Amino acid sequence: MSIRQSLFAALSLSALAAPALAADELVVYSARIDELIKPVFDAYTAKTGTPIKFITDKEAPLLARLKAEGANTPADLLITVDAGNLWQAEQEGVLKPLKSSVIEANIPAQYRSSTGAWTGLSLRARTIFYSTERVKPEELSTYEALADSNWEGRLCLRTSKKVYNQSLTATLIEAHGAAKTETIIKGWMNNLATDVFADDTALLQAIDAGQCDVGMANTYYYGRLHKQQPSLKVKPFWPNQADRGVHVNMSGAGVTAHAPHAAEAQKLLEWMTSAEAQSLFADVNQEYPANPAVKPSAEVAAWGSFKADSVPMEVAGKRQAEATMLMDRAGWN
Repeated sequence: MSIRQSLFAALSLSALAAPALAADELVVYSARIDELIKPVFDAYTAKTGTPIKFITDKEAPLLARLKAEGANTPADLLITVDAGNLWQAEQEGVLKPLKSSVIEANIPAQYRSSTGAWTGLSLRARTIFYSTERVKPEELSTYEALADSNWEGRLCLRTSKKVYNQSLTATLIEAHGAAKTETIIKGWMNNLATDVFADDTALLQAIDAGQCDVGMANTYYYGRLHKQQPSLKVKPFWPNQADRGVHVNMSGAGVTAHAPHAAEAQKLLEWMTSAEAQSLFADVNQEYPANPAVKPSAEVAAWGSFKADSVPMEVAGKRQAEATMLMDRAGWN
């Protein structure tokens, strides 16, 4: 054997014996705060050896940053909340359409972009909450019924500036058309007990304190507050069970259009839809897993089961501008 052949053989053997190298560091831009995502990323790093650096901010600044950075972005993945924001990111061209049989198998089509540019990772219901002291559950039925006169001076709502309410309105437009939806929202405005709230937690506290009797909020805000105040005199009600179901929205993610490590970012995203990761991602914020094969935490399951609206989440984005203008016309500040 020549020296050259011996050297080649030695190098080949050492390559076989060496452990597989982890990928370069992945960079994630996240609209979810550190405590909600770090456990998930730590688990992935422990599993794969791939380090993950994450930068957190509000939804709009992250989108603006991705647009400004363009092809020079260090970000491989964008995580944000609400389908309206994910749809907007796709329209702005900052997400990469993917074809992933793994994601398609794990996440129902209604919680994914039709182009594969984003997928839901955890779900939350924006449902009705009521005072257990002043309201009987049998008095409640649908979102629409909260516009009836018997709720005058009894309803609390969050500001229309928050995308969660814009998405709810968008799905109402999809179900009823703009004219009927505007009538419903004007009814809600007539029934307000007080000015709109800046956040869902304050709204739930107002119901508990007797400032109003009913309101609408995301389930995880209730979960957090109930954990802090087990004696909270507020419970969730699942509306529209006889027709389209409860409005559900989500947090989700997509690989960025100019991801420096696109293939590795896709592997991370696929893993985040798996049973292994879904409980981690959903349970830490008292949400529902987007993968239907994964059960919610015991605490979330204790709120009861419900039929969810089957409308594709893309509708929340496609009708967002229409919903915002309609809310303005109806006087929802």
